[in-house]
Amino acid sequence: MSASFNAYPDPMRRRLLTAMALSPLLFSLPGRAIDAPPDITRIAALEWLPIELLLALGIMPLAVADIHNYNLWVEEPKLPASVFDVGQRTEPNLELLQQLKPSLVLLSQGYGPTPQKLQPIAPTMSFGFNDGSGKPLTVARQSLQALAQRLGVETRAVQHLAQFDRFMQDARRRLHSYTRQPLLMFSLIDSRHALIIGQKSLFQEVMDQLGIKNAWEGETNFWGTAVVGIERLMAVSNARAIYLDHGNQAMMDKVSATPLWRALPFVRQNQLRQVPAVWFYGATLSAMRFCRVLEQVQERNS
Repeated sequence: MSASFNAYPDPMRRRLLTAMALSPLLFSLPGRAIDAPPDITRIAALEWLPIELLLALGIMPLAVADIHNYNLWVEEPKLPASVFDVGQRTEPNLELLQQLKPSLVLLSQGYGPTPQKLQPIAPTMSFGFNDGSGKPLTVARQSLQALAQRLGVETRAVQHLAQFDRFMQDARRRLHSYTRQPLLMFSLIDSRHALIIGQKSLFQEVMDQLGIKNAWEGETNFWGTAVVGIERLMAVSNARAIYLDHGNQAMMDKVSATPLWRALPFVRQNQLRQVPAVWFYGATLSAMRFCRVLEQVQERNS
């Protein structure tokens, strides 16, 4: 076998290797193009969790889905007017997305269009909010590192997570007063139902790090939230409460005028505070914003 191989003249071997290297077939093999990091100035994000992951890495997306509701439910970080809106998160405008020629499309697992549907437009990368462990913040840290590796900006993830850890250590000291009383967190879905943030949620993992007890001891879903009738909040006593506003003040005014609402223990005890929106299905930036909101409430009460 060795004698047969060496029988080929060296110039012939060199020409063969050169031809292979220059062949366009080599670069069209499946998976070849995905090895190179995509252009980070041309990334689209079709759900708000991957938007946050991008922003945590200091990367502004080219296009996102549903900016109007992002501004209501997420609010910060702000998106500049230069970012394209490609429609709904569940059904984005694929024609516009194709015209924008993104280098990569980011998704949330199980939400919105499938990677197969987007395959003709660009490569995709999907992220889960929870992996069943009930630790969304831990999952978010892993997602941030995975995205940074895909984009070739690993040092940015390291820097951000180090900054986040320092922030949380300081927040534990600043928010120590919250450890004295359980905290209820909710938003309104309609005039009869509240969305409660409980166990297995992003905020719960943050509160665990801060030493704050969640006042909601009822059931939650995979996402760490529960939709319940407002009457069930009657069972929450001796607790602080924060209501996360997302541009529905008219609904809040209607609900707060009802006898049921006025009878809620935390309302009667003047323990309820209304705060700006914080995205409860987010990642590290949402966790930091949640802490800042708690601190703002604390300052108003002092």
